[in-house]
Amino acid sequence: MLDFKSILKMSTTSLKINKMRSMLTSLGIIIGVSAVIIMLAVGSGASKKIASDMESMGSNLLMIRSASAKSGGVRMGAGSKPTLTMKDAQAIEEKARGILAVAPYSAEGKQVTYGNQNWSTSVAGTTMAYFMIRNYEIDSGRGFLPDDTKNGTKVAVIGQTVSTELFGDVDPIGKTIRIGNIPFKVIGLLKSKGSSGMGQDQDDLVFIPITTAQRKVFGTDFPGTVNMISVKAQNDDVIKMAQEDIEEILKSRHHIGAKQDNDFEIRNLAEMQETIKSATKTMSLLLGAIAGVSLIVGGIGIMNIMLVSVTERTKEIGIRMAIGAKASDIRFQFLIESFLLSISGGLVGVLVGIVGANLMHTLAGMNIAITLSSILLSLGFSAAIGVGFGYYPAYKASLLNPIDALRYE
Repeated sequence: MLDFKSILKMSTTSLKINKMRSMLTSLGIIIGVSAVIIMLAVGSGASKKIASDMESMGSNLLMIRSASAKSGGVRMGAGSKPTLTMKDAQAIEEKARGILAVAPYSAEGKQVTYGNQNWSTSVAGTTMAYFMIRNYEIDSGRGFLPDDTKNGTKVAVIGQTVSTELFGDVDPIGKTIRIGNIPFKVIGLLKSKGSSGMGQDQDDLVFIPITTAQRKVFGTDFPGTVNMISVKAQNDDVIKMAQEDIEEILKSRHHIGAKQDNDFEIRNLAEMQETIKSATKTMSLLLGAIAGVSLIVGGIGIMNIMLVSVTERTKEIGIRMAIGAKASDIRFQFLIESFLLSISGGLVGVLVGIVGANLMHTLAGMNIAITLSSILLSLGFSAAIGVGFGYYPAYKASLLNPIDALRYE
């Protein structure tokens, strides 16, 4: 049997003699690998973007809202029946297990003005705990003090969008804005968080103490009620326990019997986040699998061309066998040729895929994430396809009878 170095040299020489055919044979693999790289990059980029958006919203979150009210048998939507109160939030903080922080929350759209500038934004009444729960950080100034909430102080913490619209490049700290007709002193500016996964601008808001909002800004027919209570659990392991405790606490406080419907809803954002992450991961794999079909098509192309090559080189094969080459040598040579075609096509495909993915990011603004695993997967799959689809032509070549091969014209 010939040594590997000699067979590799002959295989390389054979491919060089037919450069154009070799390039066209590898084209299917190039397209397939580049498609896999691009699709996995787009899928991974989308997954990372969603994970980042979810992280900006906060982790281990439970959102408690009032249940939907009914009017004439028609459900009015969640939060239309104000059943949650400040005392509910306090009871949850004191009694529920596994709780890290609790924050009551109420929000309304309001017109905010400074000098001759005005801006329509969301004004939210809450406590300092809400900033920690939802991962808001103070960029300059300060947040709320306990006395601000206790005394209903007219102070505000604003987002970057509001600051830009009202103050431009001027430092907003210490300035007085008006929410409706009520003056508020800006005591803090939040760091930018950008858009949420739903496209909502997380910097376009104004925070004020919850007591100030209830007494002086919003006005309500139900004093002490809040739109929502945000809860942050200590970790993933205790979030279910915390949710069960909260449900029991609120049922007891609201005097809800065993067979009665709850007048509140608890949403586990951790479960929602995991569901979304799982869905995006599945979509990423699906995109990669669809692109992988083109690799199989490329493999079929390699097999067809190699079969043609066997026919064209029948006399060459006969001469090699006549001077001592074994069937295994012939088979190995054709396998090497098929492997070289697929792996070279795979390497070019990786480069094309990386360039294509970056072009999609630059021109279309799509989030991409090119990973080493996707590159190795594509190369490994292309090499396997080269060997797999090249085996039959190699096997067919090794079965040729030397005498018949020499007679072949």
